[in-house]
Amino acid sequence: MTPHLRPARTLDAGGLGRLMAEAAHQPWKPRLHSGAETIAMAGQMIDHGWVTVAEDPASGHLLGFLARDGSYVHALFIAPAAQGRGIGRGLIASAQQLVARLELWTFEANLQARRFYEALGFRLTARGDGSANDEGLPDLHYLWEAPASASSEFPI
Repeated sequence: MTPHLRPARTLDAGGLGRLMAEAAHQPWKPRLHSGAETIAMAGQMIDHGWVTVAEDPASGHLLGFLARDGSYVHALFIAPAAQGRGIGRGLIASAQQLVARLELWTFEANLQARRFYEALGFRLTARGDGSANDEGLPDLHYLWEAPASASSEFPI
């Protein structure tokens, strides 16, 4: 099954909030926001026009989403049952077709995300001590840049 990628709609905020809340259930990650706050954050990202969702073409269920403002990836979340099926890879590949570079922060403790980004050609460029994120957890900055020959195809 190939997921359908589309811009998020206002009514997707609840589903996106659910995906974000599910990801917060990690032993190393503190839960900082209520369900309503998480849905409101998802709604703000949608209102900014940052969100691309992946949905099951047969059922219409949300499988994941990527929130991107220019080259900066604010969020990438995949439903637990949909992980390992290429959905995150597809969302990143879609963004890579639009921009010459992508950058993001992920938590140092999130080994699965780190392996995922590194497998897609992102490289570690900086380390944070947690003082710049709400969770207070050490984090890592990753950068992907299109090959030099391809970068002339992208807008600046």
